[in-house]
Amino acid sequence: MSLQHRVVRLRLMRTFPTIIVPAILLGAFAFSRRSIHPRERAAALADTLVMPPVLKNISSVPATVEVNLVAGPARLALLPGHVTSAYAYNGSVPGPTLDVHEGDHVIIHFRNNLPEPTTIHWHGLHIPAAMDGSPLRPVGPGKQYDYIFTIPRGTAGTYWYHPHPDVRTGYQMAMGLFGAIIVRDANDALPASLPEKLLILSDNRFKPDGAPDIADPNGSQGEIDQENGREGNVLLVNGQLSPVINIRSGETQRWRVINVSAARIYRLAIPGQTMLHVGDDGGLFEHPREVNDILLANSERVELLIRGTQPPNTRTTLQTLPYDRYDPHTRPDDWDVTHDLLSLRYLGAPPQPFVELPRVMRTVVALDTTHVTRRQVIVLSQGLINGRTMLMGRVDIRSRLGATEIWQIENVVTMDHPFHLHGFQFQILDRDGVPEPYRSWKDVVNVRKHQIVRIVVRFDDFPGKWMFHCHILDHEDHGMMGILEVQPPSARRKS
Repeated sequence: MSLQHRVVRLRLMRTFPTIIVPAILLGAFAFSRRSIHPRERAAALADTLVMPPVLKNISSVPATVEVNLVAGPARLALLPGHVTSAYAYNGSVPGPTLDVHEGDHVIIHFRNNLPEPTTIHWHGLHIPAAMDGSPLRPVGPGKQYDYIFTIPRGTAGTYWYHPHPDVRTGYQMAMGLFGAIIVRDANDALPASLPEKLLILSDNRFKPDGAPDIADPNGSQGEIDQENGREGNVLLVNGQLSPVINIRSGETQRWRVINVSAARIYRLAIPGQTMLHVGDDGGLFEHPREVNDILLANSERVELLIRGTQPPNTRTTLQTLPYDRYDPHTRPDDWDVTHDLLSLRYLGAPPQPFVELPRVMRTVVALDTTHVTRRQVIVLSQGLINGRTMLMGRVDIRSRLGATEIWQIENVVTMDHPFHLHGFQFQILDRDGVPEPYRSWKDVVNVRKHQIVRIVVRFDDFPGKWMFHCHILDHEDHGMMGILEVQPPSARRKS
């Protein structure tokens, strides 16, 4: 046996279960004896990053998307190579992508086959309160619920969906329940020729058998998780370990990136090259921003243009750089370690010219702050908002339909808190008095330790009760959440 074949055999034995090694080895030996067909060469160089399946539209009505979505137990490898009990949407983790257009009428027939109540929160979408999937409207085990809404014009972007039951969001997501939403604009300013990649970033912690390791809340690790938020030591992209994306020199790719981690904040970078930041939670903004790295708090989304600036036949990585979001007393020892998320492999094809990008991608009109009807102060402390935990029957803030308000969010503790508002997108005005350098639509803002952030929001459409909370899932589940009630103008304000 040649040295090459011994190396191949050793690598395969380390990677795959013993039962399948012989068949693979036979294929490897057969492959070495003949010339490589161009199709096989292309397959060998294909991306290993797998895109989640897309939900099948069962409607024949124009501009209507009707899908079936089931949350249920499954036997899957959340940790690659280790099949274990999991929760899944339609049997896959990540769940299938909901791919729609602005103006589409969306009907989602949801069935809960889990042994516990759940919901589906359509994170970031501006839809009626009854369709939001908050903990106020749980779907019991074995029950069905139809989520029906219309995608508003002007909201093209990258969103996601996940369970939002009372006190169980973190557990159900750790077990595998999350998926992407893409809202498309028929007149998207970015060239349709750009290859598009969806990157769902998650982390998890596993037992030796591959089952999610969810700490006893009364143990030392459980107490750390309640303080920090649960972080995992296994980092995944679309449920995969260290996948590969191919790119040609000169090519530009459009990446939609979602952070679904329970607490981890990613600081994304590609060594040796910059990225173009072109979109936030609510879609594209006006002008591309060239960045060396970009911070992505949990539940935030960004759109990036990745340009092939390296020579052919080279390789680099997408990394997450160190970022200190932690309280000093519970900061993990490895917080300052850089992690590789995926490989970016430059093909050997001749370089191609860079694509020309529009000067203005989308006009984002500033919300009018000259007629602000109310100013709110939201104080984030450890596990509390304005000094208290959430009660399901209590309304914490009442606002009027059509009102424009400025919310001042004050983080008074020594760790970051990502703040999420359901149902309504907002614009960031300033951080510690420094104006935000660009205007975009957001539904999450990371409020750093001892930082004050001001946002402006207009409560147009959709009266009802909405959640606002820290999106560190352990904090949310332990009550770091409040209820906003948006009332019609005719409603009498309660004290």
